Amino acid sequence: MPRPSAPFLRGQRIDPKATTGKETVAELIDNAFLAYNAGRLREGCQLFTQVMLDPTVTVGMTLTGAMTPAGLGMSCLIPLMESGFVDWVISTGANLYHDAHFALGLAMHRGTPQANDVELREKGVVRIYDIFFDYNVLLSTDAFIREVSAREEFQRPMSTAEYHYLLGGYVRERERALGLSRRSVLAAAHELEVPIYTSSPGDSSIGMNVAEQALAGSRLRFDVSADVNETASIVLEAKRGGGKSGVLIVGGGSPKNFMLQTEPQIQEVLGIDERGHDYFLQMTDARPDTGGLSGATPAEAVSWGKIDPDQLPGTVVVYTDSSIALPLLTAYARERRTGRPLKRLYARRTAMMDRLLSEYRAALAFRDQRAVEADSRTAGPAETSGKSANSAAVRRSKKKRAKTRR
Repeated sequence: MPRPSAPFLRGQRIDPKATTGKETVAELIDNAFLAYNAGRLREGCQLFTQVMLDPTVTVGMTLTGAMTPAGLGMSCLIPLMESGFVDWVISTGANLYHDAHFALGLAMHRGTPQANDVELREKGVVRIYDIFFDYNVLLSTDAFIREVSAREEFQRPMSTAEYHYLLGGYVRERERALGLSRRSVLAAAHELEVPIYTSSPGDSSIGMNVAEQALAGSRLRFDVSADVNETASIVLEAKRGGGKSGVLIVGGGSPKNFMLQTEPQIQEVLGIDERGHDYFLQMTDARPDTGGLSGATPAEAVSWGKIDPDQLPGTVVVYTDSSIALPLLTAYARERRTGRPLKRLYARRTAMMDRLLSEYRAALAFRDQRAVEADSRTAGPAETSGKSANSAAVRRSKKKRAKTRR
């Protein structure tokens, strides 16, 4: 007769080999990262490599925190994109702004968090925790962004993906002129046609310089509605093309929500039948109990329709510093998997938007009727008759529009 404890003791026994110093990164993680957040990192690495990197999965990455100033663009993000492990990105504008420094030949230095910031300001040194750089790095990068953004091809409204693609082309030119290579995420994304979006384009030095140019008469505007719809179309295309959608969330913040809201945009707002993202991997130091989005769990996301409930058991949250976890994940993935074919989603934006628009139009009647029914269920008794009259008016209006189209 089995012991009562048996159902709980089916997990693999903790029995690691002694560490020798000869292990690869992947071998170390698989052998020694067995519990606590080390265990979650191992589970995340395995989820990413064994499941999310199937060629049929479209992988979207979000990026928050000062990752590129620390060199993680060069050490991790570019290798992930070149290997076909990341198909599209939502980043803070600050990460993209600081990314450009390296391609422009501008230096970032290791410093100390114990420095006297008043003295640093007096000496023209800017600090990001333990990273130091000269204030002129900002001024030089600002000038480059303004010079490029003032060109004629930028003088119109555009999505942030289009802006970053165009900007990335000029960053790549400057990089090559200086005899540099693989220094910039923007430049690499341009070559690989990996679309990069920014969820809050005004919240960075790139947006600040674009705003300055607006005062001078520039016609460049960031089309945030295009960003919302284009990102939703990427996710819909992944599903309708017979594949799945996976999200790799580095940090949290606005980019995390912008990535996950693609499913509510599809289901709730557009009325299209969908179930949620299939795979979820987040590395964060944010707690779930404060109510902030950064620490919100994938289980909570299920209640919003952001994550497919059938896939919830396979989701992973790693509670650790992203600057530790991302290099380990990158090394693990590149050791365990060969590269995937590039999806080059930037070049497919028009076709993906055509599919989204077609399904949206087909779902409109269902979406509107669902809204009317929801409205009637939430209305008080005194409002019910008015709601019924409104419902009838909606139906008459639809019939009239149908006759007009015929």
